[in-house]
Amino acid sequence: MPHRRAVLLMILVTLMWSIAGVITRHLDTARGFEVNFWRSLFNALALLAALSAMRGMTFFRSLRRCPAPVWLSGACWSLMFTAFMIAITLTTVANVLVTMAVGPLITALFARLFLRHRLPLRTWTAIALGGSGIGWMFGQEAVSGVSLTGTLVAFVVPLAAAVNWTLLQSVARTPTRDERASGPDMLAAILIGALISAFATLPLAWPLQASLHDVMWLAVLGVLQLAIPCLLVVRLSRELPAAEIALLGLLEVVFGVTWAWLGADEQPSASTLIGGMLVIGALILNEMLGQWEKRRAFAAS
Repeated sequence: MPHRRAVLLMILVTLMWSIAGVITRHLDTARGFEVNFWRSLFNALALLAALSAMRGMTFFRSLRRCPAPVWLSGACWSLMFTAFMIAITLTTVANVLVTMAVGPLITALFARLFLRHRLPLRTWTAIALGGSGIGWMFGQEAVSGVSLTGTLVAFVVPLAAAVNWTLLQSVARTPTRDERASGPDMLAAILIGALISAFATLPLAWPLQASLHDVMWLAVLGVLQLAIPCLLVVRLSRELPAAEIALLGLLEVVFGVTWAWLGADEQPSASTLIGGMLVIGALILNEMLGQWEKRRAFAAS
């Protein structure tokens, strides 16, 4: 795949991710756990259809033999799916997306703690700046009397994502007994996460009250905002470096806040904008310095 096409597809992925907030604001009766139940259910159904078409019946047989890392990753996916939708119903779209944007920095910190990755000074600086941005946002909300519940729930998403990405890196680094064999199928973890998210929240969502209008929009979220982007990102991970995917992924914050502003008249607060600029600026600066160091090292060699 040409690099330009891969970049354009990644931008399309961020566009699909970014529609959750504005669609949620136009639901009639579905709230809280019911919103998450329907979205995760349709996500699971779409993934079942797609993965069975891609892998055939062997995929279902492999599900019965999933090793522990796949189930742990599935639990992380379920936390990410559930916490995101609950947070969207408790606070503004901008608060949720800015809080989630700190995920790459938490992942870098977890990789240092659990995988012994060495972090350059620029990454430590970015972690400090990003943490300051989130701290600023929390502090201003507390001072102004705004409920912190939604932002705290949203913080579960980058924490679970950091555990998940660290686990995936650990699995990729672990050699298999047979050199010709591949590691566990981590795509199955996304499906497991969607199923856990749906069925764990069903009792909390009962009795279901969503109108047909709501169910149709939540089906759009499950398929278009989750299942398809997940599959595309897995494909694009073979074409684009992780740093580039992380940088392009930040467009979700820009797109998501813009959709909520234009489509639901949800204007972000000044504290959210300042915190978001600190987080995103820290991420961009870290990656730009990293790319500059790589080019300088390559030129020196």
